[in-house]
Amino acid sequence: MSWFNDVEKRGRRLCVQRFVTRVLKTGSVPKHVAFIMDGNRRYAQKNCLQRIEGHVSGFEQLAEILYWCRELGIREVTVYAFSIENFKRPADEVDSLMQLMREKFQRLLEEKAMIEKHGMCVRVVGAIHYLPVDVQRLIAEVMLFSRHNSQAYLNICISYTSRHEMCVAVKSISQAVELEYLQPSDISEELIDRCLYSNYSNSVPDLLVRTSGEVRLSDFLLWQTSHAVLYFTKVLWPEFSCWNLFAAVLYYQSQCKHIKLLSLGEHGQLVSEPGCSDHDSAQISLNKHQINSGVKSEKQARIERFLEKAETEKEKYLEELCEVY
Repeated sequence: MSWFNDVEKRGRRLCVQRFVTRVLKTGSVPKHVAFIMDGNRRYAQKNCLQRIEGHVSGFEQLAEILYWCRELGIREVTVYAFSIENFKRPADEVDSLMQLMREKFQRLLEEKAMIEKHGMCVRVVGAIHYLPVDVQRLIAEVMLFSRHNSQAYLNICISYTSRHEMCVAVKSISQAVELEYLQPSDISEELIDRCLYSNYSNSVPDLLVRTSGEVRLSDFLLWQTSHAVLYFTKVLWPEFSCWNLFAAVLYYQSQCKHIKLLSLGEHGQLVSEPGCSDHDSAQISLNKHQINSGVKSEKQARIERFLEKAETEKEKYLEELCEVY
């Protein structure tokens, strides 16, 4: 099964769907959608299939949904494919999932022409060192091959939990302080954000969709989704069709203005100094900026050196993985 579902071959049956996409695109369409693809095992049980067949059906549906995301103009998609907690499942199921990953990432490498055609950048987010080495190598090859593409982005969360992601970010910063790459005063919310696995994402998710009827986030993108519209549906992931996606986008359109207003309210407005006019406050702010500019420039340079070093190490790790075999 291809990652690039050739839906176009269905011909006239697409007319209604295409009409709906055009209508939805007259409104606000999320730039970034995240999916918790839940319900594969229940789908298998419901249809008297083996568990792995449920996961295969889930992958096939992902290819379909990625097509319709492209049609809607959704440039970035993040999917929760495999949690660190999933390693606790029965060994035969975990082994089957690892084999499915091998097959699907190998297929991606065989579809390089399609990756280039769609300008898709594929990024795997998570603690991939927990995975079998051959799977790590395939992931590294896909990421390095597609890293310069910028028309569409697919983030696949594998061996991931949000708590682990935040823990790794905090550890990397604390180690940098110990080694004097950073100062304690350099630590900020923005720095933590730039140290997360998702730091190279173009944006945080605007819409998060969870299937199967569960109404929880299951340790997925907890940091990134504070202002996302959350959409929960009882539909199992392998049965999640383009119509369900359209319903999620329509719900987003009904909620996004309210969410954006809440976000602006949390950030607040510029407050004037007590007893000062707006002009005086602006002048005070300018003077403070000039006094602190030297300190800020040193701090920023320190942070940028640290982040550049971390990115170089990550690239080196991926390149070394490609040389394993």
